[in-house]
Amino acid sequence: MVKDAMEWKTSQQPVNYPEALSFMEARVAAIHEGGGQECVWLLEHPPLYTAGTSAQAEDLLNPQFPVFETGRGGQYTYHGPGQRVGYAMLDLRKRAHAPDLKKYVCDLEEWIIRTLSMFDVKGERRSGRVGIWVMTPEGEKKIAAIGVRVRHWITFHGISLNINPDLSHFNGIVPCGISEYGVTSLHELGKEISPRDVDEALRSSFERVFGF
Repeated sequence: MVKDAMEWKTSQQPVNYPEALSFMEARVAAIHEGGGQECVWLLEHPPLYTAGTSAQAEDLLNPQFPVFETGRGGQYTYHGPGQRVGYAMLDLRKRAHAPDLKKYVCDLEEWIIRTLSMFDVKGERRSGRVGIWVMTPEGEKKIAAIGVRVRHWITFHGISLNINPDLSHFNGIVPCGISEYGVTSLHELGKEISPRDVDEALRSSFERVFGF
């Protein structure tokens, strides 16, 4: 696949969730029909919660923001200002001899880990726990979430990385169904990094992991 066949979209103003979902649905359909480019869209949302296919009603503790049902995997997730979301619409049939969802999720984890390393932050996987984790003086905390959906082996949804969100907003849910560990951000780790710098790091790391 040629390098310029990948479209990169970047939005600096918050994007309403239904608008983002409609775009992804349309792009996945276009890719499946053979007339659409693969795409990565970096954006942020206004404060909201999304419920994945495994969401448990009791994990919605205080619905202080709009709640959207979505077809991605996973449980409840918060999105809001200060968090960078990366939606990836990729054709997995072009990535390997046989499409492999487990490898794709591993590659998303690697994308985040390499991005964090560019800011001298060590992101880590944890067996049985979705997302990327970092060690803090208070113990390990989650800094990035992953939630994907695949249709006709074409991906949508993706990742979210906490730059400097209001972490108290996570108190309205049990993030990803995990109550034993907290949530953190680059800001809380002492890293004052702009969204534009994070976008540049995400793009550079993506190309190294996915081969563009």
